[in-house]
Parts: sequence; structure tokens; C-alpha cells
Amino acid sequence: MASPHPLRRLAGFARPHRGTAVLATVYSVLNKIFDVLPELLIGVAVDVVVNQEDSFMAGFGLPDPLHQLYALVALTIAVWVFESLFEYLYAVKWRGLAQELQHALRQAAYGHLQQLPPAVIERERSGRLMAVMNEDVNQVERFLNTGANDLIQVIVSSLLVGGVFFVLTADLAALAMLPIPLILVGAFWFQKRLAPRYAAAREAAATVSARLNNNLAGMATIQAYTAEEFEAGHLRQASDEFRSRNADAIRFSAAITPVIRMAILAGFVATLLYGGMLTLRGELGVGSYSALVYLTQRLLWPLTRLADMVDLYQRAMASVNRVMDLLDTPVPVRGTGEVPADAPGAIRFVGVGHDYDGRPAVKGIDLDVPAGATVALVGGTGGGKSTLLKLLMRFIDPSRGRIELDGTDLAGIDPAALRRVVGYVAQEPFLTDGTVADNIAYGERRSDRARVEAAARAAEAHDFIVAMPAGYDSPVGERGGNLSGGQRQRIALARALYRDPRVLVLDEATSAVDNETEAAIQHSLATAARGRTTLVVAHRLSTVRHADRIHVLDAGRIVETGTHDELLAREGAYAALWRLQTGEQ
Repeated sequence: MASPHPLRRLAGFARPHRGTAVLATVYSVLNKIFDVLPELLIGVAVDVVVNQEDSFMAGFGLPDPLHQLYALVALTIAVWVFESLFEYLYAVKWRGLAQELQHALRQAAYGHLQQLPPAVIERERSGRLMAVMNEDVNQVERFLNTGANDLIQVIVSSLLVGGVFFVLTADLAALAMLPIPLILVGAFWFQKRLAPRYAAAREAAATVSARLNNNLAGMATIQAYTAEEFEAGHLRQASDEFRSRNADAIRFSAAITPVIRMAILAGFVATLLYGGMLTLRGELGVGSYSALVYLTQRLLWPLTRLADMVDLYQRAMASVNRVMDLLDTPVPVRGTGEVPADAPGAIRFVGVGHDYDGRPAVKGIDLDVPAGATVALVGGTGGGKSTLLKLLMRFIDPSRGRIELDGTDLAGIDPAALRRVVGYVAQEPFLTDGTVADNIAYGERRSDRARVEAAARAAEAHDFIVAMPAGYDSPVGERGGNLSGGQRQRIALARALYRDPRVLVLDEATSAVDNETEAAIQHSLATAARGRTTLVVAHRLSTVRHADRIHVLDAGRIVETGTHDELLAREGAYAALWRLQTGEQ
């Protein structure tokens, strides 16, 4: 099924702003009506000067030519005042609409993005998503700021001037308007070929953005491997592709104006010559001839800007499609149930399996995590540990089987309700560009400073925080750049504890810290885990040796289960990993 026209897609989104759009259109039309009138008044003025008592104005009870000129002056002032008034009004309305829609589109796009599973966002290039929410939304705003009004006024001007021509002399009207169909056909011919070129240019721009975003994030690695020239070459290649795509579009758009000018010349020459001949023969008044010459220019000259209008329109429509495609990305069906207030936090995996692009990541997982217990998932890379945590957090949903929280299938629970009772600490914690306190009380507009400090103490973070220049009000920098890896991890742990979660989920929470910091975090975890269910993924077995239960995963299956001592005595996969990490024979 063919996708709707982008203008229809934009109109559907802008339905709440329809009243503003209608009013802006009315003001644009009224402005153009008063904009065309001065040319007619010039013709009337010439008629007054030439014909005096026999002029057109004399028919309105003004035989004195001087009185006719006074009336013309008053009319001219009124016309210019109304033209200026409606120009102000349409500018306010169109620009206001542009700002409102820009804001609404960006908020809707970001809001929709937040409803998509992280796996869907990970598949997209971050640079492309940034380009959609910034440059594409801005492109729509630029079109509404000026382009929409220009298109409306060109149409209205053509209709008004064409009507005047036909009233005065149909023959001359036909000659003057003959180029218009050619101009329109040519413009649409160019437009059809410009659309895919601008779409390709926008994709190339997104590639440049993605490359820049990726390189800025990895600048330390680039410099460490002296790969500056290598990456500069990658960026140059992406930028060259963008330049090439844009140049292809520019070559087409630049050809429109010269073609239109030649068509305009034909219409203007026809009016000048044929209208002059009619006037010389006395078949057309001097005033009417003057008005028609001016009106021909007024009719045809705005069409020279058709190239810019088509250019702006095509860029905007390509951007509209990209934004709407993002908004049309389907959101997975989610449950609407709540987590019972008195739920103790027991977790159960029943026959759980999940595939990534047809490749099994976990297979037939049966796992019980009793309420209040600390359970660890260990094993080699690619065993399926982090996949189980993503399934528990409902970042992804299982391909097979089910996961229960206190006997309730997670598929029936609202993901937001589930996550409110879970404290999550990722392997690479995300810190917002705010203060330490902002990050610990993340998601709350007004934090409880006593709770913030208590959570920091529980995470063994209080001492280094108060040693910072502004204590809990110290900025952490973009992505926590002012902190060490261990400090970021302990703030992330404090953030999880601040919520006093029923379930605590730790995904390699100590992988980026030194031994001293690990020991401090282990001590705080022992306290934090009391009374709450804790599920830990770890590569370092020393961090989970005191867990109530340890499950060893390999190739997506649980191959061993037991306590630390039981698994060592079994001399299986866990014991081999332990010896590998501790250096024991």
C-alpha cells in the first residue's frame, strides 16, 4: 500500500492546530488581494490623467480630475494600510504555527522514541535519530515560516490577476497566461526528480552526523591509537558523499529559475506588444494597458521564486516523511497491570527462550529467584546472562516461555509499573549532565536530600562526594566525565538504592572498578540486599561467592546451579572459571 503524501501526514499530525492554519491562510489571501490592488490603482491614475472628466473615476460622481486624484490617494493609503496589517497578521500566525509544530513534532518524536524498546533504538544509528529530531524538525519549521505563505500567495495572485485580465481583454489574458501551464509542468517535472535526490541528501547528512557522534564519543581511543588521519578520512568520505548528494540536488534545483525566466519573458513580451497594438488602435484604454503591463509582471515575476519554493517544499516533505516514519514505528503491545503493593519480589523464569535475528540467545531457562534471596548469573561471554536481565526489565520480551513476578506474568504488567519496583545498575551507567544529587535522585524534580545522602552512604559513595568542591551539588559533567569509573558506578548504585526497590538488578556492576572499590561496593551490597530480591550478573566470581544461589550459563542454557562451595566441589564449569580467575591449580 502506497504511503500517504507527506503533506497529508503533516496535516494529520497538525489537526489540533487547524484553526491557526486556516486563519493564517485567510490572512495570506487577504494580504495578496491588497497587494495586487496598487497596480490597478496605477492604471486608474493614468486613466484620470489622460481622460480627466471622461475617466473611469468620473462614473462614481467625481467629475473633477483633482477630486478623483484625492480619492485615489485615500484609496492607496487604505490599500497599503490593509496590506501591511495582513502581512503582519499572516507573519505572526505562520511563524507561530511553525514554532508550535516544531515543538510538538520534536516532543512527539522523542516521546515515541522513549516508548520503543532499547533494542529497537540500538539498531538505529544515533546520528540518524539526532538528525530526525533536530534538522528534520527544523526543516519543517523553515517551510512553515515562509514557504507555505509563498505557495498560497502565488496561487492567489495567479487567480486574481488572471481574473482581471479576462475582465479587461480575454485575448490578451490568453497570451499573458500561456506560459503558466508550461511553468507549472516544468516545476512539477523538476519536483518529481528532486524528491529522491533530497531524500538521499538527508540520509547522507545523517551518516555524517552519526560519524561525528561516534568519533566524539571515542576520541580518547582515536588519539591513543594515533588514528586521527584514519578517522578524518572516514569523515571526509561521509562528508564527500553528502556534498555529492547535495550537489546533485542543487544542479536540478538551480536549473528551474532560468527555465521559468524564459517562459516569463514570453508572457511579458506578448502583453507589451499585443496590448500596445490594441491601445494604439483604440481598442484598449491607456490606463487599462498600464495596469495590464504592471499586472503581467505581478502575475509572472513571483513564479521566478517557484524554484526556491519547490526546493524548500521538497526538503520539508523529505523531512516530514522521516519524522512521520519515526512516529509510525510500532510500539510493542504492553500490559496495563500494576505490581501488587505487598508483593515480596519472587521471580520465576518458566521455559524462557529468546532469539536475536533467528539466533537463539537463551533456550529453555527455568529459574526461581525466591523473594529476598541473592541469586547470581555467571558464565562466559555470550552465555545469555545480560539477555535474562533485559527480559526481566522488559527491555525485550521472550520469544518463548514466560517470566513471573510473584506469580503474575510480566507480559500483563505495565513496564513502567514494573520498573518502578526494580533498581537497575548497568555495566556502563548513564549519568545525566547535572549534579551528584540530581543523579542519585534521578527522575525526581525535587529530591529528598536526606534520602540522597542515605543512599550514597549505603553505596559507599558519601566520602568521595563530600570531598568534591561543592559536595552533593558538584556537577558530574556530560556522561559523568568529571568522575572516575568507580565513582560513576557507586553513584549509579546509590541511584538504585534511593528508590528503595523491591528487586535489585546488577549487570556487571563492579566490572569497571578496582579491587578496593569492589570490596567497598560488596560491603554496601551486603547491606543493601537485605530484605530485597537481588539478581546479579558478574564476570568476577569473587563478587558473587556469597550469593544464596549461583547459576552458570553456557550457550544460553543453565549448566550448573548451587552455592559457591557446592559448585567448587563439583569440579565443573564454575570450578574451572574460579581457578582461571584466581590462578589456583
